[in-house]
Amino acid sequence: MNKVILMGRLTRDPEIRYSQGDSSMAIARYTLAVDRRFRRNDGDQTADFIGCVAFGRSAEFAEKYFRQGLKVVVTGRIQTGSYTNKDGQRVYTTDVVVEDQEFAESKAVSNANAGNYQASPSPAQASSPISDAGDGFMNIPDGIDEELPFN
Repeated sequence: MNKVILMGRLTRDPEIRYSQGDSSMAIARYTLAVDRRFRRNDGDQTADFIGCVAFGRSAEFAEKYFRQGLKVVVTGRIQTGSYTNKDGQRVYTTDVVVEDQEFAESKAVSNANAGNYQASPSPAQASSPISDAGDGFMNIPDGIDEELPFN
């Protein structure tokens, strides 16, 4: 089985090209910086930089919504290949062919990483006793435990 699941940040905006022919297809290439599980001895985080390629509608989605620094989850398969460069040397490639891709953080969090985050909640959020904290989880007020069906 050839299955890959990655979560990382885009190192730059996706590069989009279109195939030749009657039914041209979008092809998106991007690189994910995926943190390694362990840190170096000096405490610095290390990452692997993994090339990804998406085709068709997935490529169009990447072109429209993916930007440098965005955290995404990609599932796909590893594909290896080779070609001869202009100097006559054999070059070997390894890419992840994207089968599915999705955002790994909310828009508010990604905007915060870009410096555009507004910390104050909207009036609708402020008045609601159960509100979205922006992290994908709801805040449940104290004392409501008796009303939850799974206690």
